[in-house]
Amino acid sequence: MISLKFSKLDVESYRPGQSSIKNIKKTIKLSANESALGVSKKVKRILSKKTINFYKYPDSSSKELRKHISKKFKCNKDRIICGAGSDEIILLLCQLFLKSNDHVVVPQYSFLMYRIYSKLVGAKVIYAKEKDLKASVSEIIKKVTKKTKIVFLANPNNPTGTYLNKFEILELRKRLKKNILLVIDDAYAEYMKNVDYKSGLDLFKNSQNIFILRTFSKIYGLASLRIGWGYGPKKIIDALYLIKPPFNVNTVAQLAASEALKDKNFLINSVRHNIVYANKIKNFLAKYKIFSNEVSANFLLLNFSKSKINAKLFYKKLKKKGIILRSMETSYKIKNTLRLTIGSKKENLKFMSIAKNILK
Repeated sequence: MISLKFSKLDVESYRPGQSSIKNIKKTIKLSANESALGVSKKVKRILSKKTINFYKYPDSSSKELRKHISKKFKCNKDRIICGAGSDEIILLLCQLFLKSNDHVVVPQYSFLMYRIYSKLVGAKVIYAKEKDLKASVSEIIKKVTKKTKIVFLANPNNPTGTYLNKFEILELRKRLKKNILLVIDDAYAEYMKNVDYKSGLDLFKNSQNIFILRTFSKIYGLASLRIGWGYGPKKIIDALYLIKPPFNVNTVAQLAASEALKDKNFLINSVRHNIVYANKIKNFLAKYKIFSNEVSANFLLLNFSKSKINAKLFYKKLKKKGIILRSMETSYKIKNTLRLTIGSKKENLKFMSIAKNILK
């Protein structure tokens, strides 16, 4: 008998938010931070075209899409790389920068893929404590050693919904050694209208030791097409092109993302919808002593520590009624909390109606 050997990986796999419930046909999925309004009409039109040549390989460099990104965000197209979701670019950065026993610093409660991909290439992940579920500049600096190569920071952060203001971000970069790459994940930047916030892209367009991540999965609603992009120094971008898969972003994703960028009204409506319903839900739950972060991204982290009901029971009761939230206890180790995605008007109203009956 042939025994094939492979490396044993000390990695906990990513568990996505649950999307269905047994014996319930119509579920309301509020577990994955997806777009509340779906996709732009412009995207729907391009997807309905019959002229897409599926038998042809896609453009390996996403040339047209990079041109549209460059125009929209007023940045250099030669410093952009597109990926199959921003996840793929995180993996490519880890492959490019890290080797066995290098250190990566991440906030205590941060997007799981930073630690998963870092560990896959043999790096050691160091966790910086958070203060009131918010990343701390001083705690991150404390964890930096001679072995530190990358600091990953999502801003605003998933899953906590907290964020560093523009002065704190600038302070972090100033206090980090120049030879450490700071990766700022702007996944939820479009939702942010907070006056003290600036996206990584706005702050660091010309920096040489900062890399910015962006995605089309959230506000643009293209999650199933897996499309994201990164912006950084040309030297890093050129090196990433050497190691990326040749046809990593499919043609449909490139076309859809290009059209999504053109629809300003869809973005305006999405942001307005998010602010209105995030505040409604936040204020509604506060009546029952369930508190959450300041409205920032398209989700709320619900804290049940002062409520008469605990997170686990509330989750189970909602699930029986066909509503799925995301527990933060298993993967993220944040006790007695749930993450709630802001859904459509209909979904939000139904959630509040059912939650009211449970909480009474």
